[in-house]
Amino acid sequence: MSFLAIDIGNTRLKWATYPEGAAPGCEPLQHGAVFLENIDRLADEDWQGLPAPTRILGSNVAGDAVRRRVEEQMEQWDLEPRWVVPSAEAAGVKNGYDHPSRLGADRWVAVIGARAHALRRGFAGPLLTVMVGTAVTVDALASDGHFLGGLILPGHGIMLRALEGGTAGLRVPTGEVRDFPTNTSDALTTGGTFAITGAIEHMHRLLHAREGREPLVLMTGGAGWKVAPALDAPHELVEGLIFDGLLALRASR
Repeated sequence: MSFLAIDIGNTRLKWATYPEGAAPGCEPLQHGAVFLENIDRLADEDWQGLPAPTRILGSNVAGDAVRRRVEEQMEQWDLEPRWVVPSAEAAGVKNGYDHPSRLGADRWVAVIGARAHALRRGFAGPLLTVMVGTAVTVDALASDGHFLGGLILPGHGIMLRALEGGTAGLRVPTGEVRDFPTNTSDALTTGGTFAITGAIEHMHRLLHAREGREPLVLMTGGAGWKVAPALDAPHELVEGLIFDGLLALRASR
């Protein structure tokens, strides 16, 4: 008996299987990732021979068409998957969004995963959950589990494509983060990185002031490693924060 957790982002689908009863923080039995354009090969490749799960729960921000393509790959198991729809409250987290169901499923699940991660290690203070991928999200959680809201901003790739599209002569190789960039490649890379870290640090200050306590900053996402070295606030890189959230949601139902 196993539980299949699925995270469909803007660029890739990530999946992991866990034993029934697994808690947030448990190591997966199996896991993998595919780009969205390769979803239609899941049944014949990544999921070929995968033991039939007893439950499936997923987070999807890529739209209904992508979700249907994924569900077609699950027909071999004859099992109806469930997809996360943000609610007013779940797994000890209260949703403070103006319209709770309009919060991105990935943000909701990641915040729940961050709280589960923090509580597991005995931290019950404020949390800042940062996801760095195609887009960047910075979400604040109060000490009492109230989701306060957060930011959405472009990731590195979107920023660079926007500049390339609107400015002549900026098609240059990826550069490095420098304190004082002296070439265009480094200037672009540093500018994008500082835009992201500046947003995180500003939210960190706001949350610290509101809660009167240093927030725990948990960063996840495929591009987190690019941003982390330039972030001037204590933080931790955590793999699988969305999977932790899916495990917490499964356990709470």
